[in-house]
Amino acid sequence: MMGVQTNKSGRGLPMGLLLFLLLLPALPALAQEAASPAAPPPAPAAPPAPPPVPETLISPRATMETFLHAMNDIKRGKPERIEDAITTLDLSQVNPLVRKERGRDLAWMLLEIMDRTRIVVVKRVPSRTKGKPYVFKKYKAGMIRISRMPDGRWLFDAETVEKLPDILEELADKARVKGKGKEEDELFLPWHMRIRARLPDKLKEAPFLLENWHWIGILVIVVAGVVLDKLLSLILRLMVRRCRTATRRVEFRDISEHMLRPFGLMAMAVLWWLCLNLLGLPEQAMLVLLVAVKFLAAISGVWAAYRLVDLLAAYLLAQAHRTASKMDDALFPLIPRTLKIFVTVVGIIFIADTFNMNVSSLLAGLGLGGLAFALAAKDLVQNLFGSVTVLADRTFSVGDWIIVDGIEGTVERIGFRSTRIRTFYNSVVTLPNARFITAEVDNMGERRYRRMKCNLSLTYDTPPDRIEAFCEGVRELVRQHPYMRKDYYQVYLNQFAAASLDVLVYVFWETPDWSTELRERHRFLLDVLRLAHRLEVEFAFPTQTLYIKRGGEADMRPESPREEAVGLGRQEARSIVAETTGTGVRPPPVTFSGD
Repeated sequence: MMGVQTNKSGRGLPMGLLLFLLLLPALPALAQEAASPAAPPPAPAAPPAPPPVPETLISPRATMETFLHAMNDIKRGKPERIEDAITTLDLSQVNPLVRKERGRDLAWMLLEIMDRTRIVVVKRVPSRTKGKPYVFKKYKAGMIRISRMPDGRWLFDAETVEKLPDILEELADKARVKGKGKEEDELFLPWHMRIRARLPDKLKEAPFLLENWHWIGILVIVVAGVVLDKLLSLILRLMVRRCRTATRRVEFRDISEHMLRPFGLMAMAVLWWLCLNLLGLPEQAMLVLLVAVKFLAAISGVWAAYRLVDLLAAYLLAQAHRTASKMDDALFPLIPRTLKIFVTVVGIIFIADTFNMNVSSLLAGLGLGGLAFALAAKDLVQNLFGSVTVLADRTFSVGDWIIVDGIEGTVERIGFRSTRIRTFYNSVVTLPNARFITAEVDNMGERRYRRMKCNLSLTYDTPPDRIEAFCEGVRELVRQHPYMRKDYYQVYLNQFAAASLDVLVYVFWETPDWSTELRERHRFLLDVLRLAHRLEVEFAFPTQTLYIKRGGEADMRPESPREEAVGLGRQEARSIVAETTGTGVRPPPVTFSGD
């Protein structure tokens, strides 16, 4: 990126000069375009062609045939044909959230009105594709009319659809003109139309918003849903309690007896959903109640799915703990989280479909919010790649002791976005997984051996043979202790310190965890103390000896000639080597037999 240069006064270049520098590479192309003759303006794009009109709705006669044939097929055992019947109705004025349910009721109302009016002769219905609307019949409450829509379709228009309940109420006492019999035809009508036809006029009155029988039906449905919720919750609670005591799996014994509580709420919501469609409520009442019930069903369904995922998570975690590998301890917890994300997405899609949300328009309208989402998604992708890196490279596993960026502790959880580390002072540090892409991770949990290096300080008056015995005894302790490494250890007199003779002890333990290491270290050090006590070897304290020379005293020992002193030193050294290693003998390299 090119920065703005500054002059001595600290001000930047003028904005015009900066723009000129940026546009300088494009000047030749602009000059060539200016020299060329002006091109004619582009022709406006042609509007997209409208979709073809289906043959089933191309004329009033085709629409009438489509409607009647679909309704008759329903009576012959083809309920899916209700969708074709609904396509003949102009439902543009009906709320999209209840358009499907309301369209089904309106189709049956229209058929009932036609059956109570006159025999429909399809051949008398005009087959023109253009022209004025076709009026089937006029009533006091309104008319049944098929009109041509702007896109060329012929539909029972919105005004007809709006007046259908009032027209049916006007014809309530009129018998059907055609049919195999009143009782047989009523078997195909919606439940609310059958129930309403048998109710007294008192229950059909609407003193407040809804008819009386609607209020009674809503009350009965609410009570039935609550009873079903309590009954099912009780049964599920007893089942969970019984299974918890009878199961042999330890992971299922600690689950709550209210684990399956959301299934009661879901059953209640489904019952309300199904029964409300049977009441034939007006559009506004159906809109409010159905949206609330669908939302409750979605929430309870997601909640119930979460509980099932929790059961699966307990099972997978128990299976992971039964294996020796630590990879499944990190991988299996990701499966429940993935399933919960999937369940959440399904619930959001269901709610969006219930409210007829246009997800594309919603995202396009976010504007700056979409930019913020993209920036947040950048970190999300980095963290996801970090988690993949940890799992693929096996950088560490759950339970490992790690050190990363100065943070030391035990890995408690590896997630999609972050990793949780429990420090040794019992706090929890959460690190984004993106840091593990470049960070240096010291995995102490991957150590095969745990090392100890120390100096055992012996007093200066310890005889050499005792030092030899002591060092060999410590080596034998290493060979006898079960957790100690037998193929590599060092125990030697290492240096003459200021106040002691230091014996280097360099040993390893092959232990699975820190607690076992501390226990074995404790046993080894105690055995070293016991060995020193039995060999009468004393450990030195940090001491200083003060020597005070008395005045007037002189060393009466005569000084030997230099040649004699040198010869005496060489003679004693050769004697010591001959007694210990052997003159001219070269010991082989150190090997560890493990004996």
